[in-house]
Amino acid sequence: MPVDHSDYGLSKQVASARIPAPDLPYLPRLPRQYRPKLGLVGAGGVSEYHLRAYRKLGLEVAGICDLDLERARKRRDQFYPNAVVCGDFGELARREDIEVIDVALHPEYRIAVIEEALAAGKHVLTQKPFALDLDAAERLADLADKHQVRLAVNQNGRWAPHFAYALSAFRAGLLGEIASVDFNLSFDHSWTIGTPFENIHHLVLYDFGVHWFDLASCFLHQRELRTVYASTTRACCQKARPPFLASAVIDADGAQVRMAFNATVTFGQADRTIIAGSRGTLESTGPSLSEQRVVLTTAAGVAVPDLSGTWFENGFQGTLCELLCAVEEKREPQNSARNNLSTLALCFAALSSANTGQPVRVGSVRKLPD
Repeated sequence: MPVDHSDYGLSKQVASARIPAPDLPYLPRLPRQYRPKLGLVGAGGVSEYHLRAYRKLGLEVAGICDLDLERARKRRDQFYPNAVVCGDFGELARREDIEVIDVALHPEYRIAVIEEALAAGKHVLTQKPFALDLDAAERLADLADKHQVRLAVNQNGRWAPHFAYALSAFRAGLLGEIASVDFNLSFDHSWTIGTPFENIHHLVLYDFGVHWFDLASCFLHQRELRTVYASTTRACCQKARPPFLASAVIDADGAQVRMAFNATVTFGQADRTIIAGSRGTLESTGPSLSEQRVVLTTAAGVAVPDLSGTWFENGFQGTLCELLCAVEEKREPQNSARNNLSTLALCFAALSSANTGQPVRVGSVRKLPD
């Protein structure tokens, strides 16, 4: 016997019309005139992506500093043959021609270098997460203000094309008030086996997941962040030491963010994001973070923007470009240290929750949990 769905109050759904995608600013933009010389501290693996991005932008890296001089020379020869190589950061800090310092060091070594750079009047871009202690993070943000310079964090996920477009749609009011954000990632993180990353117990939630806590903070901008509940466990098939299955739920004022990570997926990798708001929904799907299809649905219809670029190109360009634009325009960068405090608070609360099995109030955990 046919079921009368009207008894359940179900409305008839009408397919939305396809419309042109809104032309939203999502690509990194250089400042109009400001082209300072840069200094790089740390010539490890990630520095390759920094230098490649800066060279493509046409920016000059005048100095590369690393305790391992051979490693610094390798980066110099690869990207900026005229750059000075040194093992003492003070040499870069004292150079008047270098105005911006990119700190690409591990977290435990960053604080002293950032402090010295700010005191020397340099603008600073630092790797994420930029501090392991909220008190230290706040002190660095205050120090930048004291010396009237800018301190920005390399939260490069914000400039991945699909996330940059989503954030631009949110800021333009196309999504309205955000009710929920869902991140679901099925990927292969086995490349970390045998590397120092394998020694990080919360590798997925912390070193990797901090990008998604940062995005959650962006989409929950000016909302009260209440609690985080997180969980981790080992997958039956994984070989890496850290737990490769992880999830987190963030409760905020009138909104919730849910994220799920499976870092053991070899076949059929997939990444999906759904941002649902009062005026529209944005969905981004693809087989990887570098290959995404974005669909924006509003009352006007369905739009599918044709996006260009990749996370590792746009991301590393975007964080520095935003810092340089902020310096030129005499404003705080969108990725400023102070803006990043809520990201750290979310991440620290999630790690504490995963350790205890209990929801944790955002901001109550001031240091990176063991």
